[in-house]
Amino acid sequence: MKDDYQELVDEISALLGAPATLEDRDFRLIAFGAHDSDSGFDETAMDPVRTRSILTRRSTAEVRSWFEKFGIATAEGPVHIPADPTAGVLRGRLCLPVRHRGTVHGYVWLLAGDEGPPGPVPEAAMRVCARIGARLADEARARADLGPYLRTLLTSESAERRAAALASLGTALGGGGPYALLCAAPWTEIAPGVRTVPGAAALSVVPVPGPAGPRLAALIRIRTRTDLSPALAAAKNLLTSTGVVVGVGNAVSTLDDLPGAWREASAAARAALARPHLGPVAEWASIGPYRLLAALPDSGPGHPVDPAVRPLLDPAHAELARTTEAYLDCAGQAGRTASVLNIHRQTLYYRLSRVEQLTGLDLHDGEDRLLLHMSLKAARL
Repeated sequence: MKDDYQELVDEISALLGAPATLEDRDFRLIAFGAHDSDSGFDETAMDPVRTRSILTRRSTAEVRSWFEKFGIATAEGPVHIPADPTAGVLRGRLCLPVRHRGTVHGYVWLLAGDEGPPGPVPEAAMRVCARIGARLADEARARADLGPYLRTLLTSESAERRAAALASLGTALGGGGPYALLCAAPWTEIAPGVRTVPGAAALSVVPVPGPAGPRLAALIRIRTRTDLSPALAAAKNLLTSTGVVVGVGNAVSTLDDLPGAWREASAAARAALARPHLGPVAEWASIGPYRLLAALPDSGPGHPVDPAVRPLLDPAHAELARTTEAYLDCAGQAGRTASVLNIHRQTLYYRLSRVEQLTGLDLHDGEDRLLLHMSLKAARL
C-alpha cells in the first residue's frame, strides 16, 4: 500500500525541521504538518495566507497568482519566495515542486527566513516529493481513465453497457470495497476529471437536467462501512465555490451497489440545495423526509403538482406558501408558528384561512395537511 499523504508530509517536515504543507497544483490543501511546541518549530510561523489555506483548504486566486510569478509551475527544483506583507505573506516560503515525468502535480511549502534562500534541500526530501508526484499522477490518470466507466454504470439505461462498465471498473479497482459515492452539485468546472481529490478512485461529470445542473460523481474508498470519515474529508475538498453542495450516499460493499448509492448521494445533494441548513455536506441518512421526496423526478416544466396545491405554488402566493410550510413544520402549533414567522397570531389565522380558500383543503384534516406538506417540500426540490 502506498504511503499516506500525511505520512509523506510528516517525513518532509522531519527532514527539514519545519512544518510542511502539501497542496495540489490548483492550490487546494491535501495535508499539512502540525506545529508542535516541543519540536522546535517556530510558533510564530503562521501568517494569514497559511492560516487561510489550512482553515479553508484552498488559497485565493490572488495568492496563487502571486506565488506563480516566481516560476514555481515550471521550476525543476526548490524555489525561495520572499515575504510580502502587502499580500498577507508575513514569512518567506520555500516551495518544493511536486513533479512527475516533467509535469507539476502540486507543491510542498515550508516557511523560511527572509534573509535569502536557505541552505541546500536534502536529496531525501526531494525524493519524497517525487513519491508524492508519482501518487498524484497515478490518481489523476486513474480518475480520467475510469470516469467514463463510472458514468456509464451510474446512468446508462442499457444493461449490457452497465455490465461492461462494471467489469472494467472491477478489473481496475480490484472489485473490493467498501466504497462511498459523493455527488457535488452544481458542478461547473471545465476539467474536473484531472483535479486532485485525495482518496478518490474515480471521478466523472454526470449531466443531469433540472436546477441542480451537472453533477460530479466521486468514488471514494473507505476502510469500513461504518466509517465515512474519508468520504466526508473528500467532500470538504469539493466545496470549491459558492453554491456547491455535496451529497454522500450510504457506504456500499461492492461496485454493483453503486447505482443505488448514486441515487442516495444525488438525493442528498438535491436536499442540501433546497434546504441549505442540511448542507453544504449532506449525508443521505440525515436528510429525513427528503429521502422519500427526492425519489421524485427533478422539478421542471413537466413536474407533476397536485391540482389542489397548484394555486398555492403560484409566485403571487409565495407568502401564503411560506406561512403554510412553517405552520406544518411546527406541527400545527399556532403560537410557535407565529413566533417563527414573527407575526401576530391573528395574522397567521387569516393567512391560513386564505390557504384553505385557495386550495379547498382543510388544515384540520390530517390527510389534507399531509398532501400540503409533502407538496410544498417537493416543490423545493
